[in-house]
Amino acid sequence: MIDLILHYGFMQRALVAGLVIGLISPVVGVFLVVRRLSLIADALAHVTLSGVAAGLLLQKHAAFASINPLYMGMGFSLTASVFVEQLRRLYRSYQELAIPVILSGGIGLGVVLISAADGFNVDVAGYLFGSILAVGKSEIGAIVGAGVLVLAIVTVFYKELFALSFDEESAVHSGIPRRWLNLLFSLAVAMVITASIRVVGILLVSGLITLPVAASLQIANSFRQTILYSVLFAQTAVLTGLMAAFYLDWASGGTIVLVAVMILLVVMGVKRLAGIRRKRSVGDLTT
Repeated sequence: MIDLILHYGFMQRALVAGLVIGLISPVVGVFLVVRRLSLIADALAHVTLSGVAAGLLLQKHAAFASINPLYMGMGFSLTASVFVEQLRRLYRSYQELAIPVILSGGIGLGVVLISAADGFNVDVAGYLFGSILAVGKSEIGAIVGAGVLVLAIVTVFYKELFALSFDEESAVHSGIPRRWLNLLFSLAVAMVITASIRVVGILLVSGLITLPVAASLQIANSFRQTILYSVLFAQTAVLTGLMAAFYLDWASGGTIVLVAVMILLVVMGVKRLAGIRRKRSVGDLTT
């Protein structure tokens, strides 16, 4: 079965991209969930849509025919991540306002650019919902490069990001440079989203970032365990989704997210059953 999948070049590229995405998405997602900023992934994803639409629009002109919309989307997403941090500093007491502002702007600009590019087409659909056929040879390098950068950022600044996530004020008093570390982390989130959209899709990328984390929080006993379980669940969802997309001709993005939802439900169910059995055992001992 695996040999058959690896026989095709497009599946080889999809597996490489999927493994990278399944690693970096939950790693970033853990910090986002702890910070209660998980919706920022949706906001940056919709800004990425605007960048993709801009790239598709420019491709209509001969002078820009070689532009890759994915790179244009990455540029838009990175720029938006800078604006998110600016807005969070501007509205210090209402930092969550940055998310709907960027989200609304991204959707509005994306709709206008898509309409200017002669409406909804197959190219846009591939970016919106993901496709195992969508990962090109020229994009693998960008996805792997983004993965390496994101892992480097999290590894080098793990302690600082951990401190900022749980007690930002104490972290600042201890000398941690909050402003530029938050900006660096926002840039990492933007890179994760851009790397993920070809397999998962813009509309579903936030699910891969948050759902494995939600499942791992049910059973993990430490922050590091949360990261490890999140990566395990995300990789399971990605590999299962890609295999279903190959053999059953299902949409890869939707399948990956549905598998992640099923993992969450199973974990919640198992935990609930374990709790019921524990209560019964305690009750038997006290009678």
